[in-house]
Amino acid sequence: MRSRRAHGLHRMTYLLLPGAGGDARYWELVADRLRARGHDVVAPDLPGPDPAAGLDTYADVAVAALGGRERPVVVGQSMGAFTAPLVAARVPVELLVLVCPMIPAPGESAGAWWAATGHEAAYRESEARAGRDPDAPFDLATLFLHDVAPDVAERVLAGDREETGRSWHEPWPLEAWPAVPTRVLVGARDRLFPEAFARRVARERLGVEADAIDTGHLPALARPDELAERLIAHAPATA
Repeated sequence: MRSRRAHGLHRMTYLLLPGAGGDARYWELVADRLRARGHDVVAPDLPGPDPAAGLDTYADVAVAALGGRERPVVVGQSMGAFTAPLVAARVPVELLVLVCPMIPAPGESAGAWWAATGHEAAYRESEARAGRDPDAPFDLATLFLHDVAPDVAERVLAGDREETGRSWHEPWPLEAWPAVPTRVLVGARDRLFPEAFARRVARERLGVEADAIDTGHLPALARPDELAERLIAHAPATA
């Protein structure tokens, strides 16, 4: 295979896909760290706020952002796991890495994923075990930002984007997961997708034993250095 070593470093292309809302700023801290290590990074906004945008449009945007770059490592955060395999079905990729993911099944929509995976029971059990009220009103800071630095959290809250596209209701179009090596990274302190639940879904749907990172649902904001190192470590040694 063709070598991609530059100045003694194995140089990879990382395509970083955000979760619901499609805000690429989620990946800024990790992208900076990957670039500092000599890697190429592509981190597009996905059209979450566009009510006409479906999953094919998400994949169109992601593939176009690659601009012909070859064999990327495709990383999907949360709902980004619905788009990452669609990219792999269109262009050759080295690896899929799913971070705190919603792993889809064929024909399943993002809206239907919650009931299909048994999320509510797992969430309620985890919250009760931690001494929090499972019936408490939704609070972004409590659920998502509990381990994110205040200045970073303030920036995220200032730029929050709604997921309003068809992607939420559209069936995931692939008949099977692409034949691509896939790694799953779950949050050991993820309140939205508790670790045991996330590990079970990865095992049942992909036959993958997930690794864990000591963060909540947003590791790219809480521990960008560690997440960047994990992504580098997961990448193939040769290409």
